[in-house]
Amino acid sequence: MTYTAVIPARFGSTRLPGKPLLDLAGKPMIQWVWERAMASKAERVIIATDDGRIADVAAAFGAEVAVTRSDHPSGTDRLAEVAEKFSFAPDDIVVNVQGDEPMIPPAVIDQVAANLAVNPTAAIATLSEPIEGIEELQNPNAVKVVAASNGMAMYFSRAPIPWPRELLQGQAPNATTPLPSPAAWQRHIGIYAYRASFLARYVTWIPADVEALEQLEQLRALYNGERIHVEPAVAPVPAGVDTEDDLSAVRKRLREEQA
Repeated sequence: MTYTAVIPARFGSTRLPGKPLLDLAGKPMIQWVWERAMASKAERVIIATDDGRIADVAAAFGAEVAVTRSDHPSGTDRLAEVAEKFSFAPDDIVVNVQGDEPMIPPAVIDQVAANLAVNPTAAIATLSEPIEGIEELQNPNAVKVVAASNGMAMYFSRAPIPWPRELLQGQAPNATTPLPSPAAWQRHIGIYAYRASFLARYVTWIPADVEALEQLEQLRALYNGERIHVEPAVAPVPAGVDTEDDLSAVRKRLREEQA
């Protein structure tokens, strides 16, 4: 199995402008992500950006860069342009490695690609991990996924799904409230493997109502009848960088690793 890892990177983050270029222990964030992807078994790693500053920095540390349009509404649309630009074959596997996850384990990048390769009826593969506390279950920034017995995703939501009726109905649980069955709840990890043919289809669809409501682009795929295979991650995946607090936490962890 061969695959290409693509790292979408845009400068205009609302909460952290210029996020890919923020310094983490002496290197820009995008370089950390690229180095993790390069440590995987990906045949090729491409940074896809519409910003000249990111492109220049990435080229300086040796990355292959694809300069893309600036009007893409999502990272998936940006990947579709890369697949078209480089004439990927329909069955080629493309892994979307988020540009704000500088500590992503290379093993999970390989895992999601392999997972798609062995599930030919799926257009997408992704990963999950158990939710172990009520606070995370209720956190809308922790996306929940419910899958069928064959691993195919049934739905993704920012809401607590499945709904633990006896726990959350008429009660006021706090962070120490134990979940009655932790295995029932899975947090979606935002790494995806796609077939290039799917990417070409995806960009022809208008956003689905449920996608707009939840602000989850994978729901556009489910709405249009595509299958998404979900598998538990083989290694813990640290949270990405969305806020100043996230940034401080990652900087601290990297300093500790380098000490």
